[in-house]
Amino acid sequence: MEWIGLAGEGDTVCRDAVPWAGECYDGTPESISAARCFTARFLSRVRARLGVPIPEETIATAQLVVSELVTNSCKYAPGPCLLNLEVTGGRGDGDAPRGAKNRGDGFVEITVWDADPGLPTPVAADPERVGRHGLEIVLAVSEGFEVRREPVGKRVGVRVAFSG
Repeated sequence: MEWIGLAGEGDTVCRDAVPWAGECYDGTPESISAARCFTARFLSRVRARLGVPIPEETIATAQLVVSELVTNSCKYAPGPCLLNLEVTGGRGDGDAPRGAKNRGDGFVEITVWDADPGLPTPVAADPERVGRHGLEIVLAVSEGFEVRREPVGKRVGVRVAFSG
C-alpha cells in the first residue's frame, strides 16, 4: 500500500503543499530494500516535480536512515511497520521548519511505526562490537531523533537535513 502526497502525472501540483508519502510493510526482510527504494523514488519525485533542491547526498542519507529503522522494526517487532516521509522547507518560500536556521533550510522527516512497545536505547560507540550499530549511525547522520510510545507500539522519528 502506498500513499503519495503529490499529484498524479499531468495533474496540477500545489506548490504550497507539504510533500509526504507513506507505505506499509509486512515486516519481512524484503521490506528493508523496498523501503529504501520507496524513499529514493519519493525524494527524487519531490525534487523533479516540485523543484525542491534535495541533494543526492541527502537522498542517500535518508535511504540509510530508513534502512536502519525498518531493519530494526523487522528484527525486533512482530508484524507490519509503517514508513512516513515528509519534506519540509528547502524551497525558500515558506515558513522555516522547527530547528531550521533560515527559510531555505530543508529537511526530510522520517517516521517508522511498529507494534513493539520497547524503546530503542543508544549504546556507547564501540568499534570492537560486531553489529548493533544502526541506532548509532542514525544518531550520527540526523539533526533530530524522537521516540514516542503509541497506544500500540512506538513511533520513531528522525530529521535529516539537506546537505550541500
